Amino acid sequence: MSRKKENTEFQCEQCQAQINPVTNGSFRNHCPFCLHSKHLDHQPGDRASNCRGLMRPIGWDYLSKKGYQIIHQCNRCGKVQKNKVAINTRQEDEFLSFMTKYSN
Repeated sequence: MSRKKENTEFQCEQCQAQINPVTNGSFRNHCPFCLHSKHLDHQPGDRASNCRGLMRPIGWDYLSKKGYQIIHQCNRCGKVQKNKVAINTRQEDEFLSFMTKYSN
């Protein structure tokens, strides 16, 4: 599947918001409002997972090359994976609210 096909609008299964494609050259794989994702991949972009469970945000990380990343855990199978925060696009992630809510 091409990245262009991955960067499509969708409806969030958690909060029901209508989500637009990103406009910054990347692709969206989580809701910018509630930050939930869907377990679609084994490896980033491969869409090979049969799980299809809802993934909830459980934390964040920062890497100098990738920037801030949201850590998601699948409600169905327990897989944990990281997704880059969407910035410089319409419907930017409400990441600051998430960080404030889950900071120590």
